Amino acid sequence: MPQPLSPTARALRPAVLLTGAWFAAVLAAAAAGAFPTPGDFPPVAIGLAVAVPPGVAVWSAVASQRFRDWARSLDLRFLTLLQTWRCVGLAFIALAAIDALPGGFALPAGYGDVFVGVTAPLVALYVIGRGRLGQRIYLAWTAFGVLDLLNAVAMGVLFSDNPIGLLATGIDTDLMEELPMVLIPTFGVPLTLILHLISAINVIGNPATRQAQENASVDGPVPERI
Repeated sequence: MPQPLSPTARALRPAVLLTGAWFAAVLAAAAAGAFPTPGDFPPVAIGLAVAVPPGVAVWSAVASQRFRDWARSLDLRFLTLLQTWRCVGLAFIALAAIDALPGGFALPAGYGDVFVGVTAPLVALYVIGRGRLGQRIYLAWTAFGVLDLLNAVAMGVLFSDNPIGLLATGIDTDLMEELPMVLIPTFGVPLTLILHLISAINVIGNPATRQAQENASVDGPVPERI
């Protein structure tokens, strides 16, 4: 007899299905050549792929109480551990070493991603559940993760071979418009930004957070989670 799904699994099931459909759509668009941009045009298609999903998520967070309640129902440690995928930033460092990507783009993006990916398990284990101090550390870590992604997007554009590629030299970021690398800016980056948003909502708005802060300030026990 199949075991019933856990509350977290039930809450995540619609999001997993939606994410799978989103990934399939991005993969199909990339395979059809939708993202490479002629040199005299800005990278509009990639820009929309990066910006629209997080924009929809931000709008939902502001306008929908149901979305916020759903975000607060998720397991924060699980959300945090999903950030370990960013260790793929090692690929950026390797590609910069062989001059396949410009170092001004690939090295900051790569090292920033690796830092977030490596520290995600430490944050999940030792920061979540530490009251007000833990909340502040978590939000600072989240802010760093978001800024790293935004900086990578900005540098990717500035080092690209198009009219707004002001920093482009002999090595540009055209590789990021081709499969499989194009899946990072068109799917990985916006998905990760949404995960950071959901985690921030969870930390700030979860009633367990407030209770943890009250407990830590009154009698100092270590609560189980933020």
